[in-house]
Order: sequence, then structure tokens, then C-alpha cells
Amino acid sequence: MELILAGAGGCTAYDVVLILKRGRHAIENCEVHMRAERAESDPKVFTRIHYHYIVSGKNLRQEVVERAINLSAEKYCSASIMLGKTATISHDFEIVNTCA
Repeated sequence: MELILAGAGGCTAYDVVLILKRGRHAIENCEVHMRAERAESDPKVFTRIHYHYIVSGKNLRQEVVERAINLSAEKYCSASIMLGKTATISHDFEIVNTCA
């Protein structure tokens, strides 16, 4: 089950990076930390998943990063959308603006 969760994290991180790069934003890194809860009885599917994004780059604006994350969650990341059929998914993010 952890591999499924890791795959969803990789999928959404890839989407966020791609969306920001296509928008010509200077993204340098994207990390996704995840917490999840599973059902107590079989099948022990995920019931709650929380994504915490750490997005690094130059002059990244909050609304641009938030839009990229929402597009991934609602439209592009099929792994997260599939998991959303059994789990309540939430997310938050932080931006690390770099100087270099």
C-alpha cells in the first residue's frame, strides 16, 4: 500500500513541476510529504490522505503554486483521483523562495 501512496506523491509532484514550468515559472524543486490513514477492517483502503508540498524556486507566487496543485488534484493526477474514490484528500503547501 505504501507503494501506491508513493506513486501518487510522485504523480502529483511531477504534475506541479510540469504545470509551473509550462507557465515559465522558475521552479527548482518540489517535495511532497504525505500522511495517510487506512480502514481498520479489510480491505484496508486509505480513508484519509494529506499532501504537504514544499515548492522551491525564484519569485514563486502563492496563487500560482496553489493553482498548479489544484490542477493536479482535480484534473491531471489520475493516481490521486483514483485514491480519492475511497479517501478524503487534503493538501497544503509552503513556498521556499530562493535567491540564486
